[in-house]
Amino acid sequence: MAFAFTDDLGPEKVVELYDAGVGLKAIVVVDNTAAGPAIGGTRMAPDVTLEECFGLARAMTFKNAAAGLPHGGAKSVIAADPAMPIADKERLIRAFARGLREITSYIPGPDMGTNEEAMAWIRDENGRSVGLPRELGGIPLDVIGATGYGLAACAEIAEKHCDVRLKGARVAVQGFGAVGYHGARFLANLGCVLVAAADSRGMTLNPDGLDIEALAEHHKTGEGVAAFAGGTAGDRDAIVGVDCDIWIPAARPNVLTAANAGQVKARLILQGANIPATAEAEAALHARGVLSVPDFIANAGGVICASVEYHGGSESGALATIKEKIQRNTDEVLRRMQRDAVLPRAAAVAMARERVERAMRFRRDHR
Repeated sequence: MAFAFTDDLGPEKVVELYDAGVGLKAIVVVDNTAAGPAIGGTRMAPDVTLEECFGLARAMTFKNAAAGLPHGGAKSVIAADPAMPIADKERLIRAFARGLREITSYIPGPDMGTNEEAMAWIRDENGRSVGLPRELGGIPLDVIGATGYGLAACAEIAEKHCDVRLKGARVAVQGFGAVGYHGARFLANLGCVLVAAADSRGMTLNPDGLDIEALAEHHKTGEGVAAFAGGTAGDRDAIVGVDCDIWIPAARPNVLTAANAGQVKARLILQGANIPATAEAEAALHARGVLSVPDFIANAGGVICASVEYHGGSESGALATIKEKIQRNTDEVLRRMQRDAVLPRAAAVAMARERVERAMRFRRDHR
């Protein structure tokens, strides 16, 4: 079968997994392993697609290469509702993990719809996962906020390359899960103010600032953020046009398009989600002078943490590594952008591709 997403870097392997007994339908894309076994999250959602999995796997190849990790890129998606009863979810995840036993080049991690507990089930079935609970020797990246910590580290460097100052900067977050919450929390530590947050059911807005911890406690009840008493309710899609300085997409892919990019009022976008903007949207934003730091540069904190865990490192070591790697790479990408007069993503892809190609030259089976 010919795929439209193949090139000289990959993918190396595409596998569809089915188990009629539990209703499993899943896809695994191992994109490139020149630098080492591929790390990439396992995403669960009812509407995941092969195209989405391809794009996410390539993003992981670039993310791991850009971060200088000894790992290639991969991704897996499970077509199911992550809100299903926990017993049914465990059966599904365990069946998925058994299907991965022979795909030894892939190390799964948590992603949208999965968490540390799911990674524990996977390791129990095949002995191979990252993002494990502390009880199993893991560094629970969602609990410590590894990705959100990386977004804040990225912002400290991006501040030097745009007209946004972090002290007093107004932040809007699309998606108030682990990435959105921790991103807002760590940015608040740098002097920023969260003014809006959205989830799948709506938005809450307070120009004077939302109480992040109170909003997080409210979110745990299962009610949407729009019901939060500390803000004014709004439509979920209105988050794109909120008056703010920093905008963080931390939800699904391609939420920024040519159709809505013109609504963005922020001057700095930190891409907390993977592939959250179309190429047309990124070009339109760049033309307006909006700095949008690409996903695999800005949100690499989670996979950096996973790699540190996989190699036996500590939580404190993971946080230090996240800050060092993300800040160094953000600075290099933004310097390349200015030097070559290109979009941030073009600069980031060029840097990551150079690193992947160098790794491929050291591998006989990749020459």
